[in-house]
Amino acid sequence: MSDRQRFGSAPLLANDDTDELDRLRHPDEARAIVLRHVRRLATELVPIGEAAWRVLADDLIATEDQPPFAAATMDGFAVIADDGSPWREVIGDQTAGFVLDVQVTDGTAVRITTGAPIPAGATAVVRVEETEMADDHVIVHQEHIAPGENIRQIGADLQRGKRVLPAGTPLGPAELGLVAGLGLNPVPVAGRPRVSIVSTGDELVEPGATVAPGQIRDANRFSLIAAVQSAGAEIVWSGKAPDTREPLRRLLAERIAESDVVLTSGGVSMGQLDLVKALLGELATVHFRRVFMKPGKPLNFATAGPTLFFGLPGNPVSALVSFEIFIRPALHQMMGRLDIDRPRTPVVLAQATLASDRIEYQRATVTVGPDGRLTGAITGPQASSRLASFIGANALLVIPPRSSPFGEGEVVDALLLAPPVTPHVPASGAETSQVQP
Repeated sequence: MSDRQRFGSAPLLANDDTDELDRLRHPDEARAIVLRHVRRLATELVPIGEAAWRVLADDLIATEDQPPFAAATMDGFAVIADDGSPWREVIGDQTAGFVLDVQVTDGTAVRITTGAPIPAGATAVVRVEETEMADDHVIVHQEHIAPGENIRQIGADLQRGKRVLPAGTPLGPAELGLVAGLGLNPVPVAGRPRVSIVSTGDELVEPGATVAPGQIRDANRFSLIAAVQSAGAEIVWSGKAPDTREPLRRLLAERIAESDVVLTSGGVSMGQLDLVKALLGELATVHFRRVFMKPGKPLNFATAGPTLFFGLPGNPVSALVSFEIFIRPALHQMMGRLDIDRPRTPVVLAQATLASDRIEYQRATVTVGPDGRLTGAITGPQASSRLASFIGANALLVIPPRSSPFGEGEVVDALLLAPPVTPHVPASGAETSQVQP
């Protein structure tokens, strides 16, 4: 029996539940509810060539020492460190990829390249810059040679039996290189969440279509596609749904059955045609319908068996802010990632801002100053319909509710969507560059 068969469909909601569902929940409470319903996806084995940016499912344990042999870290000559000979006979050339069958003794040396195995008997490598050739001999000009100098010892990088990477680590360039260096192929990774994205509203048309009076192009769906993919999930379906009850119900039921996560855009507020909100009680168990935040107040969250269902507001900024606060952490937790949250840090307000009656997430650019202090400046008007407020934003300023405005220089928290920037003025003009937080 599958998970969906075992859990079944949720019953209709009782009227007594309505007040609790519509209670304005603090974002932290709502987020905790979401994460309580996240299930970890099964492990997959994928070829190493397809493992980039997947999430490691098991601890990576070193099965061998790295390097497996003592190796030169410089081009030069392998010698005995305490050999006092003024000049030494060169008895061979050791390059990477094989082991030279020689024994270094007093008065001898072996020419060696970076990464090559240390010949038997040698205890140090003298850099080529410290030597001078004289026919088939080498003169060493370095006065003191320490044992082990310019040699990377066995296990210096990785020791057999030690944990190299914990489960939950995304496999970026360095991490995937470690996996390859230990010979692991295929690679155990977490499954990618299967996500369906449904836009609702008869007024929506495709980006390439002609817009008739009263219509708008569907921007939300494509913003959400990019957001989902950036979180490491897989889009299994995306499209537009009709504002007709039974066809919409059939489509949502199909998407729930075939997805780990369903995202809808629009249809969750208080209007007569907000059908997603009405249908959720028939298709799933609804956990909350409103959040104490701006933008993103009319957010519906439900579950149908193991499938998570997020009914997002129709305004594009509301949808993306809700994605960052609730959906990205849920997708990351599904994959077992260690870092499910964006970094959060205090910043100084660069300008005064009006207060709200709810927690407000303002799109902003966070800059690091010469003294290391982080300053946040909002990206212009913050209307929930103004998707351009996300352009150039590397943070969401978390503005707590209060009656009086916030003044320039006050400190608030910021969720970093990207590293802060540091301004500099080169000779050609003013530019900015990113630095790691």
